Amino acid sequence: MQLSRRRLAAFSAALLGLFAIPAFAQDSYPQRPVKLIVPFAPGGSTDLVARLVADRMQATLGQPVVVDNRAGGGGMIGSEAVARADADGYTVGIGTVSTLTVNPVMLKANRVDPLKDLAPITMLATVPAVFMVHPSFPGRSFEQVVTEVRAKPDVYNMGSSGPGSISHLLIEAMNTDLKFKLRHIPYRGMGPALTAALAGETQVSSDQYPSSASYIKSGKLLPFAVGAHKRLEALPSVPTLKELGQPDLNELAMTWFGLVAPAKTPPAIQKKLHDAAVAALKDPALLARLKEMGVEAVGGSSDVFRSQIESGLARNRRIVQAAGISPE
Repeated sequence: MQLSRRRLAAFSAALLGLFAIPAFAQDSYPQRPVKLIVPFAPGGSTDLVARLVADRMQATLGQPVVVDNRAGGGGMIGSEAVARADADGYTVGIGTVSTLTVNPVMLKANRVDPLKDLAPITMLATVPAVFMVHPSFPGRSFEQVVTEVRAKPDVYNMGSSGPGSISHLLIEAMNTDLKFKLRHIPYRGMGPALTAALAGETQVSSDQYPSSASYIKSGKLLPFAVGAHKRLEALPSVPTLKELGQPDLNELAMTWFGLVAPAKTPPAIQKKLHDAAVAALKDPALLARLKEMGVEAVGGSSDVFRSQIESGLARNRRIVQAAGISPE
């Protein structure tokens, strides 16, 4: 009898969750501003794209979309704030390749299951990565870099933004897939890691193309590959990792981010958020600005976004297992 009562209580709670937001409230949504949580500090590419999209979502929603930066914990603080928010459509967030596919695999402190605690709304954008060497490095092409590092295992350094980060995971994946050994040097963020690359403290580096473009143009860092869907207009002679026979590394290297909501957000509200975000991504002025930043708008269905998260999680778990990494 006690077990039956527990089951009945659980069933009743589930029904209450379904009807927690009346249909008329869903139909009239939104009736006040929507908060968009960005899990990183202002100024980075994730924050900039979020603000551009948020500004243009207002045209469809009829209410402001206000960005709220919740930095800390490698994105975990902001991600958890979205997952634990009321599922009424008034708190949504930006989910990134790090918060959705790396933190759940690499960080013990992560408390958000992206497939259970969040509802993927739509992919927003991708940012290409560029792989570079310091001018002192004895190699310029991908093949030359691989040959040199293989010949001298544990001699050359590559920096990351810290233990358990996506850049750390990328180094481990490179060591496994390319059958060489770069030494992982963790820094406190990609800013210090890039400074170390410019100084020659690390001889091989990877970064988002927009933040490294000026150093490439000045010859301070030399590109040998990019992680992107296609070659970059600004670097037409630099091949993608996919072209070089490394599709998994190519996919892992690209930064992407999308719109997410608390998992129990009603489907009708999810659709309104999806339609507003996709409409924003078609705005000519926004597309022009993203192109200037080296960012590619995506859009697409929630199912495609969910598949991206699922495949990323599966790939990252394989990398961690192959490299013998213990979660930080």
